[in-house]
Amino acid sequence: MGVTRVAYEADGWGVGELWLDGEVVVWHELPRSAARLQGNRVAHPYAKLLQRYFAGADVSLSDVPLDLEYETPFLERCAHALRAVPRGETVTYGELAALAGSPGAARAAGSFCARNRLGLFVPCHRVVSAGGLGSYGSHGVSYKRRLLELEGAV
Repeated sequence: MGVTRVAYEADGWGVGELWLDGEVVVWHELPRSAARLQGNRVAHPYAKLLQRYFAGADVSLSDVPLDLEYETPFLERCAHALRAVPRGETVTYGELAALAGSPGAARAAGSFCARNRLGLFVPCHRVVSAGGLGSYGSHGVSYKRRLLELEGAV
């Protein structure tokens, strides 16, 4: 089966993209504010879920199937542990490592989050450093803060 690209527009956030292998998410790009959706709009159920999420609805993405085959066993456990962190709550990198069964592997958990290719489906914005908010890759700390505020995190 081939990979299908689905673009979606989230009001006030921009355009995001999903890459799907059947119904399995293999990649998710968060919306960029400067982008506008061009061309055909595909009405995929996952895109609609994401649009509802960015509109502030309390939707669950934890049951959407993901491609985690490329991960090591520890990193796959990180992904599953992080998907279980409820909306509006945060964990530290050390707590994520402990939830994944490897206390003391905070740096490895941080590396996992830094290269997360599954966006909101593995919500790394819910992971903070022990000393503050932490970074959020190319999207920046303000994007992370905005996601956490959308979820009602303090």
